[in-house]
Amino acid sequence: PISTLWESGSALLHTCALSLLGRWVAAVFWAGSAVYGGGGQGSAQCPRPQALTPKPGPLVTLNKPPGLPVTGKPGELTLFSVLPELSQSLGLGDQELQVVQASGKETSGLVLLSSCPQTASRLQKFFIYSRRAQRPTATYCAVTDGIPATSEGKIQAALKLEHIDGVDLVIPVKSPSRKDFQEGVKRTLSHFHVVAMGSGCALVQLQPLTVFPSQLQVHMVLQLCPVLGDHTYSARVGTVLGQRFLLPAESTKPQRQVPDEALLRRLCLTPSQAAQLPLHLHLHCLHLPGMRPGEAPMKLLAPLPSYFSRTLQCLGLHQQ
Repeated sequence: PISTLWESGSALLHTCALSLLGRWVAAVFWAGSAVYGGGGQGSAQCPRPQALTPKPGPLVTLNKPPGLPVTGKPGELTLFSVLPELSQSLGLGDQELQVVQASGKETSGLVLLSSCPQTASRLQKFFIYSRRAQRPTATYCAVTDGIPATSEGKIQAALKLEHIDGVDLVIPVKSPSRKDFQEGVKRTLSHFHVVAMGSGCALVQLQPLTVFPSQLQVHMVLQLCPVLGDHTYSARVGTVLGQRFLLPAESTKPQRQVPDEALLRRLCLTPSQAAQLPLHLHLHCLHLPGMRPGEAPMKLLAPLPSYFSRTLQCLGLHQQ
């Protein structure tokens, strides 16, 4: 049955632990002064799960499943906790891997690592400069419960992080004052483009131009189209007589997302199974600078997770 294609959180984490040790997660290496990966055309496609015979190089990419945090408490399974073993399994010796770019805990997709401090510093400066110049470097794929009113556009919102009932939540701020910005409110911006529509859902490409926790999830909620599998912020979208509206963010508690009956039928899921759906938000592409001035930018791609692809198939959403 289709429902078995969505893995439990513990199974995902176990799979990821094996993956990060080089069992089957895709890895791309930048060997010395060569290009990023071995694509030959200035791009590198992360291969599907397979055994790897890696070659040492300062840049490594992984295709992370959802549920794995980058950092955490001592003893927890995190990306940082397995980096030493990953370095050894990739034959990097005493070279320590550090995280350059990574998707969030609940988000799947690309993680960019480097064993070269100079390379890591150069790339981090490139990402900062690109954001200031409002040039997107990351493209996410999302499946949304609902279809945006326009096929493409910008989402702008002032956001703040608040600790509510023991949970850190992102709250939109209307008409923020100068004092609000001094106290942690930040202006955020994302581009979106609808790739496909069907069954009341959409496949959307998202490009954040700012960095804020859960930015893309909250931005899609503001479009009344929460990301499928968003069990934190989707409750802020209410429905009356088929019309969607925003509920007050400060007083709406997080709860498990339960799609309507028609969507459940398309996904072949019961409400309890849908409550375990992973977040359908995937860091699919990263743009990196060329090796030398004047060289074309590089592009890294991470294939969609199997559950994400199955959802697209069930909903008839065909990616271009």
